[in-house]
Amino acid sequence: MDLKRINDHVSVSGQISPEDVATLKSLGFVAIVNNRPDGESPDQPAGEEIEAAAKAAGLAYHAIPLGREGVNAELVEKTKAVIEGSDGPVFCFCRSGTRSTTLWALSQAGEMDASEIISQAAEAGYDMSHLAGILSRS
Repeated sequence: MDLKRINDHVSVSGQISPEDVATLKSLGFVAIVNNRPDGESPDQPAGEEIEAAAKAAGLAYHAIPLGREGVNAELVEKTKAVIEGSDGPVFCFCRSGTRSTTLWALSQAGEMDASEIISQAAEAGYDMSHLAGILSRS
């Protein structure tokens, strides 16, 4: 698991396994957000396996899959609700962390300055500069 911290409240990574959940719990995360649709790759664990591990560890689990249909307002609002509704750090994952970072960035539009969103994402290794116009308009 290649965990990348965006800020004090959100971290992202690529695909995790059910065995990674205990580590996430020990790192202080209170919620896991799965942004990867099931079945993208044959070696990918099913979301329900990670959900079961999260619940067994006492972590909240949220499935907000971002697939081929692309980003929409509902996915952004669900992401925002999880982040705002969590009483501690939130961990989001997808295949590489990019979709998770994109949803985080869009969920923060209007809450944070666009340059700050882009900067925090860049510090974690994700280029969100292509969203500058959208992040500035919200």
